[in-house]
Formats: sequence, C-alpha cells, structure tokens
Amino acid sequence: MAKVFWVVIQQLIETNCIMKMKQGEQMKEENIKFAPKQSKTATRWCVLEAEDVDEQAHNLKAWQQQFDQISLGQFYGRIEEVMFEHVHAFREHTSRAVRQQCNVWPNAIWMGFAVDEKSCRINGHQVEKNQLMIRPGNTQFELITPEDFDIFGVVVNQDSLQQIAEKQGILLDTNVFDSPLRVWESHKLNQLRRVLNEVISPVQSDIARQIHEENLMMAMLEVLQQDGPITEKPSFSKRRAVVEKVTSYLDANPSKHVTITELCDLAHVSRRTLQYSFEDVLDISPVKFIRMARLNAVRRRLLQGLQEDETIAMVAQHWGFTHAGQFTHDYTELFGENPSITISRRHN
Repeated sequence: MAKVFWVVIQQLIETNCIMKMKQGEQMKEENIKFAPKQSKTATRWCVLEAEDVDEQAHNLKAWQQQFDQISLGQFYGRIEEVMFEHVHAFREHTSRAVRQQCNVWPNAIWMGFAVDEKSCRINGHQVEKNQLMIRPGNTQFELITPEDFDIFGVVVNQDSLQQIAEKQGILLDTNVFDSPLRVWESHKLNQLRRVLNEVISPVQSDIARQIHEENLMMAMLEVLQQDGPITEKPSFSKRRAVVEKVTSYLDANPSKHVTITELCDLAHVSRRTLQYSFEDVLDISPVKFIRMARLNAVRRRLLQGLQEDETIAMVAQHWGFTHAGQFTHDYTELFGENPSITISRRHN
C-alpha cells in the first residue's frame, strides 16, 4: 500500500513540472501517512514560475499553503527543485513580501533558511543569520518573508531520517520540534548553502544524487542534535498569543466586517497593546493586516471567475470594500494590475 502512495505522488510531481499546473490538490492526512518516496526515474530537476502568489503556493508540491501578498507591485515567483528518493530539496524566490501559512506533508521534517542571509520571521520570531527554521509535518506554521527573498528548503521523510540516525548511533529526540528555530554555526550553514547550490542543479549523475541525498540527511541530523533552541521572553509570548487569537478569528471569519475595537475586546487587550503585538510579531499594523488579507481574499475570488450576473463591485463589497474607486486604487497598488486584468488571467 505504501508503494501506491509513492507512485501517486510521483505522478502528481511529473504532471506539475510538465504542465506547470496552477492548482495543487491539498494533501489529506487520512490518505497520506508519510512523505513521498521517489523512484529511481523521479523527476530530477524542475523549475516552476508564477505571476501570482496563489499560483506560487500551489507550485510547491504536496504542501498545504496559503500566501497573502503584503507589499506593493506585480508578483513574480520561481521554484527550482530536485527530488531524491527520500528528500525534496528546493530553492524558492518571491519578489514581494508575503505572509505564508504553511503545512508540509505528515511524517516529514522541513528545514529552511535564507539563501543570502536575509531575515524573515517564523511564527513571529525574527530569524537570525545563524539560525535555521525547522517544523515537523502536519503542523501549521507562519512565515513572513521580505521582498526579493530566496529561501532553501529541505523536506525529508521522518522514517528515513530515523533509519539514518540509527545507523549512525544517533538518538533522534522529537522534542526538538517544539521550537521552530535552531542555532547552527555560521561556517556549517554556509557550507550547507554551497551543497544545496550544487544539489539543485539540472545536471547530476546517479552517484552524485545518492551522495547529495545522504549528505542532506546527515546535515539535518547534525542540526537536530545541536543545542540552542530559541527561548521566548514572556512579553513576546503574550504578544504572539494576542496575534494568534486575532488572526485565527479573522481566518475563521474571513468575510466578517470587524473593527479594531471588536478585535481588542476579542483579545482582551488595549488598542495600543494590539498595535504593539502585531508590529512585534508580524511587523505590520493590525489595520494594514486586515486590509491586505481582504484584498488577497478578493483576488483569490476573482481568479475563480465571476458567476452569472456577478460583478467585481459585488465581490469587493462582500469583503468590506464599499467604495469602488478606492478599492480599485488599493487593489491595483498592491498587485500591480487592476481587478479586470486578474479576471482575464482565468481565461489565459
């Protein structure tokens, strides 16, 4: 039965690379119990480009993701990836600042870090240049990435990693997943960057692929054995709790029109505390966060196409934009195109 799952995932990967599909199917935990294992004929190298954040989110295979663009201008994204038997390695570029809500496949481990030492945020934590982000599969996490950001990602099957650990006499403690960040020596991190630049390449021999795959898994094991998970200050933990409560409510009620006062009442905090919490955790004000989230929601709806007798203005009003002129201005400023152009994308 396990081999059937591997084959299904491989078929999805090859179809996605050839056709550059714009929509990806969300993985369901009850259907897939572990990370995809690739055959020896797996797609070795693939490049996918996108002109929309949602297209970018779907192009990263087998992840459950939603991207919201939060900085102004036309979006461009690119993913270069290589599939090994047990490991998925990729390099992702996003031209605009993005809020990413991510969830990798069950029974996997994801490790990520900036290609060029730029800083981003994971679950509100600022990522320093000597830190790597680590999250287990089937665990929701949030990334806030800046403009012109490039990130390396490595995803490995936990069972495969455990087997390598046992061969090396390493006890893999899953408690390390409690923290989203691990500290690693700068020279080792730079060495790993060089390895990944070599790995994510269109030209590889079978021998090189085997060596690269084992090197990547050994590097992950070494990171997981490092001392130095982050510790949260009590003040930051409280602010992150405020943000999580508000964003969870907004995500659960995306079209509900709420005021800042209502959100303060929901989180039982003052307006100033709400402001500081969002700026500290997401580096954005709550007012701007709500507006960006709604504009992205409108864009996703327009990309689905208008229903009969439905207009752009009706969709905008559903998401709280009652002034047509202001909505068009804000939408065009954020995405670099007016709403009618977005609709035309569906037919291209």
